[in-house]
Amino acid sequence: MVTRRGHVLSIESTSVQDYVKVLYTSTEWRGGAITASHLATRLSVANSSVTGMVAKLVDLRLAEHRKYGPISLTPSGRTLALAMVRRHRLIETFLVRELGYGWDEVHDEAELLEHSVSAAFIERLDAKLGHPTRDPHGDPIPARDGSVLYPEACRLDALEDGRRGPLVRVSDDDPGILRFLDRHGITLDEELGFSHGAGSRPELVVGGAATPLVVDPALPAALWIGTEGSLAERAVERTAS
Repeated sequence: MVTRRGHVLSIESTSVQDYVKVLYTSTEWRGGAITASHLATRLSVANSSVTGMVAKLVDLRLAEHRKYGPISLTPSGRTLALAMVRRHRLIETFLVRELGYGWDEVHDEAELLEHSVSAAFIERLDAKLGHPTRDPHGDPIPARDGSVLYPEACRLDALEDGRRGPLVRVSDDDPGILRFLDRHGITLDEELGFSHGAGSRPELVVGGAATPLVVDPALPAALWIGTEGSLAERAVERTAS
């Protein structure tokens, strides 16, 4: 496709797919607006590269953006983003379940593979895995129709002292945090609590352990704990937007 600005690009472009996926995942759990500088940081590229690429996404009617304003996906952009997120998370799940990868190893592998396999392969992979609804980190896997089920959850550092809940999601932005949890045998659905502790470092209360773990200050913000609420109601809310 040749866009209005003369750009030769299509939705099959790896760059296009990467950008719409990051636009979606950047606000998936935290909400808020996405700026060009935020995209540059997430993709490890120069601001000028982001500016050019966003203009191409606008030409392809995949994104909306006003100068100096936030960037958002159009309905078409969201559909493409969900398809790419589905690919990525199904591949991550396959690598962990079937090939024995650690949950800290799969992101980069999935980044490469998601652009190379066919839609038919992804559907067979989904069936082979039993139609999983979440990936190894707890991120929801979009269904084939684009619907997504999100658990009711809050960040661990937002949990009141003394409260506990199941671990439903771990951010994979920092592989070191994933390796730390692995070393201590902490997996999804483990009951966790949080305490500010007597010192400056936070403490992680794990299951029925008598002694809490003193952890890095960055860790509580990377963990999401399940709270009371309806999964179905949240699904309607997120797919209607």
